[in-house]
Amino acid sequence: MEQELEQVSQIYNIVVEFLVEYSFQIVGAIIVLIFGIIIGRKIGNLIFSLCQKKELDATLSRFFASCARVAIIAATVIVVLPKLGIQITPFIAAIGAVGLGAGLALQGLLSNYGAGLSIIITRPFIVGDTIKVQGVAGVVEEVHLAHTILTNEDSVRITIPNKHILGEIIHNSQADSILELSVGIAYSSDPKQAITVLQEALENIEGISEQRTPQVGIDQFGDSAIDIAIRVWVKTEKFFETRYRCNMAMHDALAKNNIAIPFPQREVRMLAE
Repeated sequence: MEQELEQVSQIYNIVVEFLVEYSFQIVGAIIVLIFGIIIGRKIGNLIFSLCQKKELDATLSRFFASCARVAIIAATVIVVLPKLGIQITPFIAAIGAVGLGAGLALQGLLSNYGAGLSIIITRPFIVGDTIKVQGVAGVVEEVHLAHTILTNEDSVRITIPNKHILGEIIHNSQADSILELSVGIAYSSDPKQAITVLQEALENIEGISEQRTPQVGIDQFGDSAIDIAIRVWVKTEKFFETRYRCNMAMHDALAKNNIAIPFPQREVRMLAE
C-alpha cells in the first residue's frame, strides 16, 4: 500500500513539475496550433478561390488548396512540439523507419496515390468529361489522389482506383458520348430525301450536342433495304433518353414523308417438272 502511495505521489510531483515548468508553453502552443489551423484553412480557401478565378480545373484547384493547408498545419506542428519540450529529431528518424515499413506494406495504396498525383498534374481528363477506361464508362464526377469517381445516367457511382487508370488507354469524349443509330429504307425510296428528312428530324431534339453536327448518310446496301447510318453526339447523362427520342422522331419523320421502312422478304418460285 505504501509503495502504491509513493508511486502516486511521484507521478503527482512529475505532473505538477511539468505543468509549472511548461504551463505557459502549453497555453502558447495550443494558441499557436489553433491559429495555424485557422490560417491554413484561410490560405487554402484563398488559393482555391484564386484558382477558380483563373479558370483552372476544379480538381487541380482543390489539390493546390489542400497542399497549402496541409503544409501550413504541418509547419505549425513542427513549431509547437519543441515548446512542449518534445524534440522532433527522434520523431523524424522514427517516421522515416515507419514510413519505409509502411511503404512496403501499402504498395497498392501508395501506387494509387502516385497515379492520382500524376493524373492531377497531367490532366488527361477533368471533372465533367466522359471517359471510358478498363471497360467502364461514365462522367467524371470527382478526382481524388486514391481514386476517381464516375457517374452515369442511372446515377450509379463508379469508383476506380487510380492505378487502374494510369497507363491504360483512355477514351475521352469531353462532355458528350457518341450515339450511333441505323434505319433501313426501301430501295424504291429516294435516299437523298430520306437523309434530308432525318437531318431535319434531329435538329431540335433535347439532349443532342449543339456544338457537333449530326452525321447522316448511306451505311450499306442490305438485302432488303438501304441502311442509313446516323451518328450524333449526346449528353452522357441523357444518353438512352435521347436515343429513344431520336428513334421516335426518325420513325415519325419517315412515316410523314411516305418513306417506307421495309422488312425482310423472300421470293419463292415453284418450277414445273
